[in-house]
Amino acid sequence: MKRKTALYGLLVALAFIFSYIEVLVPIPVGIPGIKLGLANGVTLTALYLLRPADALAVSVLRILLAGLTFGSPMTMLYSLCGGLLSFAVMWLCRRSDRFSVVGVSIAGGVSHNIGQLALAAVVLATPAVAWYAPVLLVTGTVTGALIGLVCRLLLPRLEKLR
Repeated sequence: MKRKTALYGLLVALAFIFSYIEVLVPIPVGIPGIKLGLANGVTLTALYLLRPADALAVSVLRILLAGLTFGSPMTMLYSLCGGLLSFAVMWLCRRSDRFSVVGVSIAGGVSHNIGQLALAAVVLATPAVAWYAPVLLVTGTVTGALIGLVCRLLLPRLEKLR
């Protein structure tokens, strides 16, 4: 039990640190809100190493901690919408066994952006934010692929540690 608690704490802390790094070092592409998604890599890794409920808890705890520490209620809400949709899609893709780790990560990256875009449409009460969708779909695909490639290399090594 102690080992399991330590692992969960380590994953939450790592995701929290990655979230902080992304706040400190934004991607200079000239488009607001674009992030690499390093913390989502921890969620993806947890999804492959832990039970789905435990991986979800790691993800939600990270979002809440990051939002309370260096965010705002609105950024936390956007992160929760994107993170919960992303988790659900990644879990379904992982469960189907039809997707590689990279495919699951891409699906998560794209769905994270869709979740945030959907909330923006509701909050701003306009469907005009849909014009931003193509940019977010491309960036979600690219960043999801990068994070997925890192996780594909990392997971076999972590499996050996278990």
